[in-house]
Amino acid sequence: MKWNWQHINWPRFEYDPAILRDFENKFAIESAKLIGVSDIVTKEQHQRFTIDLMSEEALKSSRIEGELLNRDSVVYSLLRQFGFTLDSRVSQANDNERGIAAVMLDNYRTYDKPLTHERLFEWHPCIVTKSLLVRDIGTYRTSPEAMQIVSGYEGNEKVHYEAPPADRVSAEMDAYIKWFNDSAPGGNAPLPALTRAGIAHIYFEAIHPFDDGNGRIGRALSEKALAQSIGKPGLFALSHVIEKNRLEYYRQLEINQKKLSIDSWLSYFAKTALDATAHSQKLVRFIVEKTRLFDRVRGQINERQEKALLRMFSEGMDGFEGGMSARKYMKITGAPIATTTRDLNSLVQLGAMSKTGRLKGTRYWLNLGKEFDTQRLEYQKK
Repeated sequence: MKWNWQHINWPRFEYDPAILRDFENKFAIESAKLIGVSDIVTKEQHQRFTIDLMSEEALKSSRIEGELLNRDSVVYSLLRQFGFTLDSRVSQANDNERGIAAVMLDNYRTYDKPLTHERLFEWHPCIVTKSLLVRDIGTYRTSPEAMQIVSGYEGNEKVHYEAPPADRVSAEMDAYIKWFNDSAPGGNAPLPALTRAGIAHIYFEAIHPFDDGNGRIGRALSEKALAQSIGKPGLFALSHVIEKNRLEYYRQLEINQKKLSIDSWLSYFAKTALDATAHSQKLVRFIVEKTRLFDRVRGQINERQEKALLRMFSEGMDGFEGGMSARKYMKITGAPIATTTRDLNSLVQLGAMSKTGRLKGTRYWLNLGKEFDTQRLEYQKK
């Protein structure tokens, strides 16, 4: 069996542009809508959207690789790197949380710059830690041992992919970086947005130039490609969509790393990018609704109520799992039961929350409209 890089025409990927035409047209429309919505919100709302999306992407991109990060630590790291003055909680972030936040922010700030080896070398130490499995940090892999993606146990392994040997990586990456920059808008051979971003990912993963961290960097490069195509940084939620069905993501990578014909991969990636665009549009609306809710209740709620609302909002658009109960409110705020009951009823009367159930089954939900009722509807089905 041959891998894609072993074919004689490598790296000339084969695909039918007609298959992607409708996807590309829809992406142009939907990304324009996203830019329009992002441009009319307030500076504070746009900043909040950017930080929320970047932190979510950092968490999801790491989770795809099986690494679980702390949401608050990633958010605080991003806030600090954006220049906000914060309390000591930021220092609790570990190296991985600070590192992935730094990559997201650098990609955001330099999206329009050409890709270079140096930029990749700066990203790599941010997302990997030195171990017995990661010998080369901040440079391409040098081990003569085969770089393989393997599952199963010893003696019964399955090789899903084998990358080019280390002595070919530098030359392969020279070609990759030239292709990436030439295919950009204004480059020598520009490509449509989804086509370029999809190829950027599978091409990079085929080379697998680093000992570790290739998936996270490859997804960051697709984000960079999409951002360059619309002339705006950090607007897409690729990792959020991929993580929802990461088995399909890995399946598509595997079946398309044995050949140069990548129509199925590009179709999968195009659908993923469109879903990511829709998710980003929804996130902007969520941030706007959050601002409106706090505007409605400003001066009418106490510190406990504000703390509880912020805690619920921190769970994102899908909502506070299981809803807010009296027990949860007491734990979050430290309030006794009588105060808790008054606070929650007051939030319902103010329209900040809606209420379902009775007695111990009573739950409270953020009142943001049907679009953001996911958790409430799922809870009521149980």
